[in-house]
Amino acid sequence: MDKKVTGIVAYFTLVGWLIAYLAGDKNGAKFHLNQALVLAIAEIVLGLLGKVLGLIPIIGWIISSVLSILLFVCWVLGLVGAIKGEEKPVPVVGSIKILK
Repeated sequence: MDKKVTGIVAYFTLVGWLIAYLAGDKNGAKFHLNQALVLAIAEIVLGLLGKVLGLIPIIGWIISSVLSILLFVCWVLGLVGAIKGEEKPVPVVGSIKILK
């Protein structure tokens, strides 16, 4: 896979990220591999946080929903950046570097 395809595939689930990491252009798409991994970890953390916040009626549901929408918007921005071939970090979690 070339750099662009690797970046796009990385955003589709952890399995897609793993395929992109193992079979794709790791060096060329390292930015999008990192962004997708950070978003996947944020999704897991948000899922756990959503379970806790879900126990709080109304306020917890609203906060959990807003955070989920924010994470989805970040995912879409990352995917669009990968499609365009841009290396623009996603808001909020884009500055976190896991892959060196």
